[in-house]
Amino acid sequence: LKSFASANSPHNTTTPRFREKSLRTYTMGGSSSAYDKPAEIPSKHFPAFRAGLPRMDGKVVAITGCTSGTGYITAKTCAELGARVIMLNRSSSRADAAYESLKKAAPDAQITQIPCDLMSFDSVREAGKALNKELAGVGLDVLCNNAGIMGTKDEATKDGCDTQMQTNHLSHFLLTAESWPLLEKAVTLRGEARVVNHSSGARNRGGDGKKPLDEKYLQKNGGNLGGDDSGWAPFSGGRWTRYQQTKLANLVFTYALRDRAAAAGSKVKALVAHPGLSSTNLQVTTTQDGGMSNGLSNRLMGWMAQSGEDGTCPLLTCVCVPDLKSGDFYGPKGLTGRAELMPAAPEEAFADEKSRKMLWEVSKLVTGAEFPF
Repeated sequence: LKSFASANSPHNTTTPRFREKSLRTYTMGGSSSAYDKPAEIPSKHFPAFRAGLPRMDGKVVAITGCTSGTGYITAKTCAELGARVIMLNRSSSRADAAYESLKKAAPDAQITQIPCDLMSFDSVREAGKALNKELAGVGLDVLCNNAGIMGTKDEATKDGCDTQMQTNHLSHFLLTAESWPLLEKAVTLRGEARVVNHSSGARNRGGDGKKPLDEKYLQKNGGNLGGDDSGWAPFSGGRWTRYQQTKLANLVFTYALRDRAAAAGSKVKALVAHPGLSSTNLQVTTTQDGGMSNGLSNRLMGWMAQSGEDGTCPLLTCVCVPDLKSGDFYGPKGLTGRAELMPAAPEEAFADEKSRKMLWEVSKLVTGAEFPF
């Protein structure tokens, strides 16, 4: 998230420090009232985009983190298009409410809840077992690794990992391995399957700038990765370096999975999206955890963000649009905007082969995940 404004504004003409000052100018002040719900922003791109999506009858889509925001919008859209939807959320009243809401929105759709707490590898394995039992005969067309947290405290999960890295990447890595037989089953039955990861504009704008992937953030070092200082400028400090590393990990994982699946002759595709700056509950929970001030959240989201629906268009592109290539990356090319295919060269260079190899090896070691390649 760091320098979102300055990297995409007319002030992006000189030094990084000047650009940080520009961001502070954009975000200083603002209402100090509690930022306790997403800013309401009209959708510009979603209605026309949604109207052009193909039917998904006969397909099965599993989505993590779909109680609200981009995950819920993706689940609702897929259900309306005829897909069978598996909601993978931590057990909670919010998860139950989202399930009931989705059933009302798409009364003819087949919708299933499976508990999946991404802060627990044991829970992810149990979710994997439940998925394999539920979908043994039909397979899984799309695993949408959507869930994420942002800018939270420097704390460890019970598995010893950073809460952000385990939620955003490591548990999705494990879930993908657990779901692999189902993805291959869908390939056998219908010719294709997809793993869709959700990155962010923060992948190359973290607390320390464009920081390459560092294995210490993937290892069991939770609680010892930079502390809770938010830094002297918006979106700087340990909280945001940890977030940047998780979002870069999402991109690196996509390319590593693409490469290894292709080398093994698999037709399962790996794709990735980013939402731009979109108004969802992500910023609410970050603010409540102390990662953003109420004034900053109100100003940034009220003045500069796009709607949650518009921010979901890249994710839905990866989930629903036919004839995409493995490794494709969709998102707005600016702070906000339409879902577009991102230029591959700079992304491939940043998420390089060295990073892919390291992420694969360390993620397997930490999670105990087993892929067939």
